[in-house]
Amino acid sequence: MKTNNPNPIPNRRKFLKGFSFALGSTALGLPLLSLNSCQAGGSSGAGNEEQVSQEKQNKGNSNKMGIALVGLGNYSTEQLAPALQETENCYLAGIVTGTPSKAEEWKNKYNIPEKNIYNYENFDQIADNPDIDIVYVVLPNSMHAEYTIRAAKAKKHVICEKPMATSVADAQRMIEACNQNNVKLAIGYRLHYEPFNKRVMELGQQQVFGKVQSVEAANSQDMTKDSPDVWRLDKELSGGGPLMDVGIYCVQGACYTLGKAPVAVTAQFGEITNPEYFNNGVEQSISWKMEFDNGVAAECTSSYAREANLLAGKAENGWWRVSPAYAYEGKEGETSEGEMDYENVYEQVHQMDGQAQSFRNNQESIVPGEMGLRDMKILEAIYESARNNGKRVEIS
Repeated sequence: MKTNNPNPIPNRRKFLKGFSFALGSTALGLPLLSLNSCQAGGSSGAGNEEQVSQEKQNKGNSNKMGIALVGLGNYSTEQLAPALQETENCYLAGIVTGTPSKAEEWKNKYNIPEKNIYNYENFDQIADNPDIDIVYVVLPNSMHAEYTIRAAKAKKHVICEKPMATSVADAQRMIEACNQNNVKLAIGYRLHYEPFNKRVMELGQQQVFGKVQSVEAANSQDMTKDSPDVWRLDKELSGGGPLMDVGIYCVQGACYTLGKAPVAVTAQFGEITNPEYFNNGVEQSISWKMEFDNGVAAECTSSYAREANLLAGKAENGWWRVSPAYAYEGKEGETSEGEMDYENVYEQVHQMDGQAQSFRNNQESIVPGEMGLRDMKILEAIYESARNNGKRVEIS
C-alpha cells in the first residue's frame, strides 16, 4: 500500500498559481466566500438551521483542541479529515486551501464555519481565530518551513508532516520560530502511536531477545504505474526522491528500534531504468547503511520503482519482522516466539489525539521538532554519501 497517494502537480509555478487562484476575492484580506453564501439570497430558515447545527457541533467540541488542515490533498482528504471525526482530544476546526471548490466542498461535508476557511493569502489572519489551536501542515515538502513558521508567528501549535523540511537549515528555523513564539511543534510520525512499531521499540530498546545485532528496513512504492506529472517527482517541491518520502520511515525504524541516532552512514544511488520519471535530479532508488555507536548496523533500501515494506531485527537470542510495517493498515508481525497479536488501529486518530493532548498539557510531543531535525541531518548525510560514491559520512 502506498504511504501517501501522490497528487498530480506539474510544477512549482503551476502549483503556487493554484494556491493564489482566489487572490482576487481576498486582496483585501477577506476570507474565501463560498458559492452558497453568494447565492443564499434571503432563506433565513436555512440559515437558522445551519446556526443551530453549528452550535450543537461547537458544544460537542468545547473540550477539544481545534485543528486547521493546511493543504487538502489526498492525505488530508482520505486520512486526516476522516480521522478527525473520531478523535477525542481534537477536531477539524478549519481548513486552508487555494481552491474555492474544495473550500465549498469541505465546508458542506464537515460543517466548517465560513470564518474558519482560509486561503494562502489570508492565512496569517488565523492568528485572530480562537477556534483554531493547532495548524497541521500537509503541503509539499518544500513548503513545510514557510507555513510552520507562519503558523508559529500566529501563535498556533504546529503538526508538520514528514519529512520536516527539505534542509537542516529550514528545520532549525522552524524549531526556532516555535520556541520564540512559545508554541509546540510535532512531526507527523504516526507509527510512534501504533502497536506493531511500538512493540519493535520495546524489543530493540529493552533488549528483549538480548543485544540487537542488526536491523533491516525497506520501504518502496512503484511510482512508475502512474503519470510522472506529480509533485513527488519534482525536486523543487519534494527535496528529493523516495528517500525523502518513504525512505524516511526506514531511517525512523532503525532509530526507534535502537532508541538512538546513527553516528555515520554510507549510501549508493541505484540505477535509473525509467528516465521518463527520474530525469530531474530525483533518485529512482537508494540504499544505505546506518552505523550506530554500539556496533549495530541497519541496512536500508528505498525505491520509487518497486514495492517493499519491511522492518526487521535480529538479536542474540531471537528476531522479529513486521511486514507491511509502514502502511496505513494490514500490518502483520512475527518474532522468533510467534506472531505479534495486535490489532491494526486508526493510526492518525491515535497520532493526533496524542499530539493534541501533549499540546494541551504544555508538554513536548513524543515526536517533537527536534526529532525531525535529527532525521533531516541523517537524510542530508545519506545524500552526501550517495553523491560521493558511498563515502562514509559522520553525523554530528
